[in-house]
Amino acid sequence: MKKFLALLLAVAMMAFAFAGCGKKENITITEGTLTMGTNATFPPYEYTDENGDIIGIDAEIAAAVAEELGLKLEIKDMEFDSLIPAVQAGSIDIAFAGMTVTDERKESVDFSDTYAKGVQVIIVPEDSKIASPDDLVGKKIGVQTGTTGDIYCTDDFGQENVKQFNNGALAVTALTQGQVDCVIIDNEPAKNFVKSNEGLKILETSYADEDYAAAVSKENNELLKKVNEAMKTLKDNGKIDEIVSKYIKAE
Repeated sequence: MKKFLALLLAVAMMAFAFAGCGKKENITITEGTLTMGTNATFPPYEYTDENGDIIGIDAEIAAAVAEELGLKLEIKDMEFDSLIPAVQAGSIDIAFAGMTVTDERKESVDFSDTYAKGVQVIIVPEDSKIASPDDLVGKKIGVQTGTTGDIYCTDDFGQENVKQFNNGALAVTALTQGQVDCVIIDNEPAKNFVKSNEGLKILETSYADEDYAAAVSKENNELLKKVNEAMKTLKDNGKIDEIVSKYIKAE
């Protein structure tokens, strides 16, 4: 009789275990919420409005993705070079920050499907003798720390010729003050910076072309899968194009 009861108990425990396996797995660090990390100094992809709210292309795409997944979006603003460590540490679910897909970053995180194209351009004073990337040798180049502009310039021209700043606005201010000879940054924020600072221009020759995607932990394949499914839906129904065109007007 004791053996029979023990067998019944074992079967019951196995049934409970299997039932637990069938429970829906939570794919985010906070149930019901998609926690997005960004660096809100990169208009039109992410920046703060007059009310202090974070808006922009990435913020709206992330909100649309969260809605597709039945989640509420929470945005955390942080330094750009803290985003990948935050994804790895699990303090954020996903990084949407005009982040370029590179082989180096792929070693640390997984990337979603591409949702936008970026172009790295060169901002110079209007009277600058710099006319193309070939003229940057030996020049002092301003970049935002941790961006592809930083990575590419350091590789191409050496750390001694690259001056790093916490955000693009500080780099551009340094340019207006003569502390650097040029600034390399994405084309869209570059347009905003040049518009806001007299005496600057963007060179017609770009420095690099790149793909933007969202970064997700390598330990969270299920979230990556669902984000890509949501992105496909948003591309197919035209929502991503609608968001991008809201912030980047056709020229």
